Amino acid sequence: MTSLYWPYWLAHYYSFLEISTIVVAVLILISGLDDLFIDLWYWSRRLFRKLTAERKYRPLTAEQLLARDEQPLAIMVPAWLEYDVIAPMIENMVSTLDYQNYVVFVGTYINDQRTIDEVERMRRRYKQLHRVEVPHAGPTCKADCLNWVIQAIFLHEQTHGMTFAGVVMHDSEDVLHPMELRLFNYLLPRKDMIQLPVVSLERNWYEWVAGTYMDEFAEWHGKDLVVRESMTDTVPSAGVGTCFSHRALRVLAGKNRNQPFNTDSLTEDYDVGARLAKVGMNAIFVQFPVQFRVLRKSWFRKPYESTLKMPLCVRELFPDTFRTAFRQKARWTLGIGLQGWEQMGWSGSLANRYLLFRDRKGLVTAFVSIIAYVILAQLLGLIILRQSGLWDVSFPTPFESNGFIAYLLLANGIALAWRIAHRCYFTTVLYGWQHGLLSIPRMVVGNFVNFMAASRAWRMFLVGKVLNRKLVWDKTMHDFPSTDLVAAAPRKLGSVLLSWQAINDTDLQSALAEQKTRHMPLGRILLSNGWLDDETLAEAIAFQNDLPRVFDVAAKARDSTLKLDDEFALRWRVVPLGLNAQGRAQVAVANPLPAEGLRQVSDELGSVPVQLIARESEIVARLRHLKVREGQSVPDAGAPLLGDLLIEMGLMDRDVFSRAMLQYRPQYHGRIGDYLVDSGVLPRATIEKAVARQHSHYPEELPA
Repeated sequence: MTSLYWPYWLAHYYSFLEISTIVVAVLILISGLDDLFIDLWYWSRRLFRKLTAERKYRPLTAEQLLARDEQPLAIMVPAWLEYDVIAPMIENMVSTLDYQNYVVFVGTYINDQRTIDEVERMRRRYKQLHRVEVPHAGPTCKADCLNWVIQAIFLHEQTHGMTFAGVVMHDSEDVLHPMELRLFNYLLPRKDMIQLPVVSLERNWYEWVAGTYMDEFAEWHGKDLVVRESMTDTVPSAGVGTCFSHRALRVLAGKNRNQPFNTDSLTEDYDVGARLAKVGMNAIFVQFPVQFRVLRKSWFRKPYESTLKMPLCVRELFPDTFRTAFRQKARWTLGIGLQGWEQMGWSGSLANRYLLFRDRKGLVTAFVSIIAYVILAQLLGLIILRQSGLWDVSFPTPFESNGFIAYLLLANGIALAWRIAHRCYFTTVLYGWQHGLLSIPRMVVGNFVNFMAASRAWRMFLVGKVLNRKLVWDKTMHDFPSTDLVAAAPRKLGSVLLSWQAINDTDLQSALAEQKTRHMPLGRILLSNGWLDDETLAEAIAFQNDLPRVFDVAAKARDSTLKLDDEFALRWRVVPLGLNAQGRAQVAVANPLPAEGLRQVSDELGSVPVQLIARESEIVARLRHLKVREGQSVPDAGAPLLGDLLIEMGLMDRDVFSRAMLQYRPQYHGRIGDYLVDSGVLPRATIEKAVARQHSHYPEELPA
């Protein structure tokens, strides 16, 4: 009996498949017409501005930004489990920004000790950095963390009797442009919310999941946000690269129990933009063209550095795995689509309601795209079976008898080609033609990511409703780009200290002038004059040379089994610290070893050591315990070493001293002072003068 009925069941299945095709095609066409409207609006606006505004008004220039007096600005960074990226982000931010009058506030949770340790390490380094402790365990939500940071900013204003002109929101994976704060400073206080474009740093061609962020953000922030601003005069915050005026934050705080950000939303950035629009705040989406140094990645050659002109923006590395990508997008979909629908409804003007529709249509179209793929696969399978002769059963179908269906599919085909052309265009503008071509297959990858994101968002929302469960920060672990991706400039110690606000420009210029006459390292001059403490100097040297810090040198040296002859330790001011987890030798130094010093120490240790930067005082204190001649130690801490004192007093050039020390052998030559006299480098009277100075520092020390 089954064999008699199966053709009828097959006919029903085929009929259902065709009806599903028609329904899905209609939904896709509606979405395509929506996209077409936005595209036409964008190109019409661009043409209109080219013929009117761009001819009438002169564009804003960098000189105008630099000419504006600096207003105090605050930067807030919420951090939950950001121990891998928060330190390099802060380092890059401080060394990059061309601005002085700002303070950074980083929010951490009491149960996230690793992030706390990293922020505290940076706080010791940067005087303009403050850590804000959220007084309860995390994770809660990003808005909760931001609210505590805002309270700390308000308290800072009250304590210091000042007012921040604006507060900038960033995440711990953001890469900033040097002119960012200059642009915010120029627009404040005329604008209440300023949003910069956000783009992905360039990825390799084979990183397709991460590549979808390149494509989508290039189009969203190159076109969609431009259209949104022009249609409604409102801008949704992107969560990063957003600057709020002081007035805006005070108004938001006053309307929500002193909490500017909505803790009931996982996308507090989207929510705050809508709330500012309701109270009539003036928002702007800024596209200010600047030069970027970018690392261009090609199919045919090694990565190479290039200069690209594009809008001043915030860049970052987005997730590069399928799971992390759809989990992050699920939070966006849940907050913007479902929580936004629930909390904001369909309010505002007709244009605003239309844009709300665009924000929420992904809750449905994410599934429609995958259903379309499933239907297409089945139809292609049936076509292949019929063409191969393995299948000869046919039924009258709407595809063959209804011209409307043919026109519907043709219209969708044209809409798809139009969509592909726009995606290619905006991706090519930022990343070149190779990524422009790759954006076509990456659209398919993006559809599957969005499908999983929408599925997860619906599940989280419905389960939360049924179980009355508050949704918390769904953490996405981040990466921060290496310096080759952000094309960092070489660092000078003076510039580093100035950017940290560790010294002022007057003291630096005085130290540089003194350096020319005394031939001493800049850091030592700053220390000797009391302009800098040795902890800050050690942090600056570590940052300048991209070397790690080390603390408690004495304890680590005592526990070390690594052996280095005293003469080499004293000559190059090196303290051996033992092996690291990878089995490599480690040494503590106050400054990176010169090439000859590294070669000699490496030969003695049998391998190239890992250099760790320590405070100068820790190095000197340890060197004073070296037994360099028949049980006689170098004098105890309290006075400078003789070589340092000779240089500091201007009695000897550092280069001359360094060359002399290359031949010095304590077990053969005895004390350094005697060696310098015997080798004809200095007269006895000069040595005695320096020794007398040593005694003034530490009367009980043995002569050198």
